[in-house]
Amino acid sequence: MKVELTNTTKKLCVIGDPVLHSKSPLIHNTMLAALGLDYVYLCQSVPRGGAEEWLRCAKFAGYAGFNATMPHKEALFPLMDQADEDARLYRAVNTVCIKAGKVYGYNTDGRGFIRALEDLDTAPEGKTVLLLGAGGAARAVALKLVQQGARAVFVCNRTVEKAAALCAHDPLGRLAPAGFDSAALCRLSQRADLVVNCTSLGMEGTPGQFEDLSFLEALPAGAPVFDLIYAPAETELLRRARALGHPAANGLGMLVYQAVFALEHFTDTRIDTAAMAKLLGSVLT
Repeated sequence: MKVELTNTTKKLCVIGDPVLHSKSPLIHNTMLAALGLDYVYLCQSVPRGGAEEWLRCAKFAGYAGFNATMPHKEALFPLMDQADEDARLYRAVNTVCIKAGKVYGYNTDGRGFIRALEDLDTAPEGKTVLLLGAGGAARAVALKLVQQGARAVFVCNRTVEKAAALCAHDPLGRLAPAGFDSAALCRLSQRADLVVNCTSLGMEGTPGQFEDLSFLEALPAGAPVFDLIYAPAETELLRRARALGHPAANGLGMLVYQAVFALEHFTDTRIDTAAMAKLLGSVLT
C-alpha cells in the first residue's frame, strides 16, 4: 500500500521475534490513512531479551509508540512508568506509548477478545468456559473472561502445572486447571457454554493438529467456538464446530479490535470501532 511521509510524520511499529509475518503494519497503516493521521507504522524485529534495549532505542529515535508481540509482552511490563488496569492484571503489555520521555503500557488483547465475542452474539457473564492452552494469550483471555463475569473458566493444558500457574493469577478463584486429554475435554465440554482455543494447534506454518476433536460432540447445542488463530481462516477445529451447528469465529476479529484500541491510545483519537472493523475486513480477507 502507498504511505506518504512528511518531515513531521510520527513513527509507530510492532516488535517481536519472529515478526515479519505480522499483519499489524497493514492494519495500522490502513487505519491511519482512513483517519488522515500523520503517522507511519513499521515492523521491527527485536530478538528475545532485547526489549529493554529496544525501549531505549525507540525513545532516542523519537517513536510515538509501538506494539509488542511474542516474546516481549511480559518483559516490557516492569519497564513501564505507568500501566493500565489490564496490563497490571495480565502483567504484560502489547501497546506502549512514549510521551515526553515517559513510557505508558496498555494491554488491549483482552478487550479486543471481548469485542470479538460480541460478533458471535455472546458475552462472558454467567458463562462456563472451556479454554484450551495456558500461554500468554490464554492468560489475557482467561483473566478478562473472569473480569467480565464468567462463572467458571476451565484452563486445559497438557502440562497441568502450567495451567495451575495461570489460574493462580485469578483473584476471584473462578479459574480451574485441567488436563488436555480426551476424557477431560469431553467431560468439561458437557458443562461449557463457550470454547476458546488459545493454543497454536492448527496454525498455518506450525506443526501440530488436535489429535481428537470428539469433545466438540459433547458441547451443548449452540455453544460458540472461538479460535484465536486467524491463519488459516478456518482451522479444523472451526470446520468441525460449524459442521456440528455451533457458531464459530477465528481470531481475525480479535486482531482487528485490539489494533483499533491500540491506535486510540497512540493517537488520542476516538475511532468508530464497527466502521473500522468493516474497512479492515475488506482489506484482510
